[in-house]
Amino acid sequence: MKPLSATPLSVLDLAPIVEGGTAADAFRNTVELARHVEALGYRRFWLAEHHNIAGVASSATAVLIGQVAAHTQTLRVGSGGVMLPNHAPLIVAEQFGTLATLFPGRIDLGLGRAPGTDPTTLRALGRDPQAGYRFPALLQELRSYFAAEQPGQPVRAIPGAGVDVPIWLLGSSDFSARLAAQLGLPFSFAGHFSPEGMAAMRLYRHLFQPSATLERPYAMIGVPVVAAETDAQARRLATTAQQKFLSMVRGERRPLQPPVDDMDQVWNLREKAAVMDRLGAAIVGGPETVAHELQALIDATQADEVMVVTDCHDFADRKRSYEILAQVHASH
Repeated sequence: MKPLSATPLSVLDLAPIVEGGTAADAFRNTVELARHVEALGYRRFWLAEHHNIAGVASSATAVLIGQVAAHTQTLRVGSGGVMLPNHAPLIVAEQFGTLATLFPGRIDLGLGRAPGTDPTTLRALGRDPQAGYRFPALLQELRSYFAAEQPGQPVRAIPGAGVDVPIWLLGSSDFSARLAAQLGLPFSFAGHFSPEGMAAMRLYRHLFQPSATLERPYAMIGVPVVAAETDAQARRLATTAQQKFLSMVRGERRPLQPPVDDMDQVWNLREKAAVMDRLGAAIVGGPETVAHELQALIDATQADEVMVVTDCHDFADRKRSYEILAQVHASH
């Protein structure tokens, strides 16, 4: 059993907009949180692309990555992820080539193939609804722009060509696990909203083919964590995340809501089942509960790294959760 302290911790942030707050507040909190977790020893700070979701302000992902990188020193900052079929690969190469030139050795490019939004917004983005099926070809094109410049190459990413931008594949099913294994790329499983990750991570390791990028498989798992001083306090704080997913189940667009004392007064049994299906991997509790459950997750998935997403209405509670998790991580 690998000790908890031997597995690096990272952070996934969606620049959450809370009830009563603004996008400007969310951006200030994102930068402050990045600086906070950097001091606590977290390895990465990734931001996720979503569109037309009232509680998520990280839509212009590359812009926000640059802001976070400019206000930190050691964190690896990146996307978790950029939804590649939403963009021309050349634009992504230029954006991340620029970021990696400004912040050498600190930028990651995590890629997903889902739209990160609803069908109506997908059309507003100008995305081809079938583009997700062309993800391998789009990825190949993107990687060609990061390769060293070739004589006679008609289109180049400037900057981008020859720039070191590590590419990760993200997924909530086995599609990206298989592709990452085939190409010898690192893989991150979206356990923070699709908890059945063990099969995909096992498949990735089983099928992995060494590459110039990676000699051995490297798999990270995303997980929701709410840590507090006691189990009871953490369970109450976690009702904010439960309400977030409940709003998705109901087709609503709401900022992050304050915690409530009793979710059974908020949802019905069908809604509860749907929410808990999404949050099945969530780790919620005081220090010892979090330590035990996080160790169990690592043992079950053999994750090389854990990426934590914490939704709290009060920013102080969110920061404290990451503090408690860092303390637990260091002591076990």
